[in-house]
Amino acid sequence: MKKLFRVIATVGAALTLCAATASAGNLVIKGSTTVLPISQLAVEAYMKAHPDVNISLSGGGSSNGIKAIIDGSTDIANASRFIKNKEVALAQEKGVYPVPFAVAYDSIIPIVHPSNNLTNITRAQLKDIYMGKITNFKDIGGPDLKIVVCSRDTSSGTYETWEGKVMNKERVSPAAQVMASNGAIVQAVSNNKYALGYIGIGYVNDSIRPLKVDGVEGTKESTLNGTFPISRPLFMFTNGWPKGDTLNFVNYMLHPEKGQKHVEAAGYVPLY
Repeated sequence: MKKLFRVIATVGAALTLCAATASAGNLVIKGSTTVLPISQLAVEAYMKAHPDVNISLSGGGSSNGIKAIIDGSTDIANASRFIKNKEVALAQEKGVYPVPFAVAYDSIIPIVHPSNNLTNITRAQLKDIYMGKITNFKDIGGPDLKIVVCSRDTSSGTYETWEGKVMNKERVSPAAQVMASNGAIVQAVSNNKYALGYIGIGYVNDSIRPLKVDGVEGTKESTLNGTFPISRPLFMFTNGWPKGDTLNFVNYMLHPEKGQKHVEAAGYVPLY
């Protein structure tokens, strides 16, 4: 699958050879909060270099971004997951043909409060915690603290990846606290010694403790070589093959010396 994502990125990069000069215009980007930090840096730099182009950027989750590309309310949909078959079918019904461009790689990192001495956790343990079967950190080698489970809402691409790679389609316990963004998870865990959550690698900071998964630390290297067990590509979707300002911005994102530098600056893993 990773080869497929690299092909998508490579094909997208080749667009620079045939990009037309964009006229002044407006560009709307919506979707994933995981991709948001990358987009914020890229949008700021792009508008500075192209003052005739105005870009509107917002989060809201991968599902909302893909919904927006289908209903025509955005030019680019940020997504931390691939489009679902039912979304493809809905898009085709409306004459929309979403085209994916992999723009970065990411790992989903389990996190705890800095005072928690836990350093490693297995996917099986994570699954049992999120199903409500394990309720105390002491049962997995941590302190004697009841676990407060923090999860993402179902519109999140991060949740979708977690559901597939950790939960194996099992349901998260209703007792879990559901949050709307990576930033909200970071804030909740950093302020609660009982909490356990998960975030994209770009949101890891000193206010929380990242955990190894199955003995593997989530780093740029382990993300890119596929050894970290909860990793994924990040996407931008367009309606059909992009043109004009949309094409130029996608080209910018895929350029090794331009958009990909923002990927690294945001703490994520560049394509190249």
